[in-house]
Amino acid sequence: MAPGGSSLGIDQEQIAIAVNADSIGTWALPALDQLARQGLAIEVIVDDQDFTQGWLREGQVLGCITTLEHALRGCKVLPLGSMQYVAVAHPEFAAARCPEGLSAYNFRRLPFIAFNRKDDSQCDFVGRAFGLNKVKLRQFHVPSTQGQLRAVEARWGVSWLPELQVRDKLRRGELVNLMPELPLAIDLYWHCWNLDSAVLDALTKALISTAAASLSGPRAPAGAGRAPQAAPQAA
Repeated sequence: MAPGGSSLGIDQEQIAIAVNADSIGTWALPALDQLARQGLAIEVIVDDQDFTQGWLREGQVLGCITTLEHALRGCKVLPLGSMQYVAVAHPEFAAARCPEGLSAYNFRRLPFIAFNRKDDSQCDFVGRAFGLNKVKLRQFHVPSTQGQLRAVEARWGVSWLPELQVRDKLRRGELVNLMPELPLAIDLYWHCWNLDSAVLDALTKALISTAAASLSGPRAPAGAGRAPQAAPQAA
């Protein structure tokens, strides 16, 4: 296949997709490698995983990765799998602030690191971990997946981060898992317009295959949604 082109004719195509930051920071960009090298001009819009579908609804993208399972009219949805999250901190921070790990008795005293104001995942995960209906945390906002990790490494506080992102650092002892007995998961879905498009089909296939190799299985069946939550969490 000649560089810059393919049998799909993607050298003449451009496509925009909305993707959550954690997927971009872990598995989604590798899924796009081959298409990008073939010449597909991809615009990746990053947003919170609960809000990426809004870009699709408004017609600004052809597809999105989201936690929402129900398809919009004129769209199709495919389950990608579950992204595992773990509560991590720098070893020195953990030793000084929570030597026995994260618990229902100490989380209120700890600072957490979230993506932005729309991101309620830290509150959500704490609530699910300890069976609480409403959680309010003291939070820093760092609007990038790598930035959140850097903040944890700089001893700012605790964050639930994708296990894919921190696996090697945990293995090397550069970070500690504050709740090793309780990883939590988020189900992800790929939504796209139901179009007759070879490029969109190729993009869908690439995302599905890479997700199958990267995310936890078995993949959630359509209609399963995210793991049950006690109640909407207060950020």
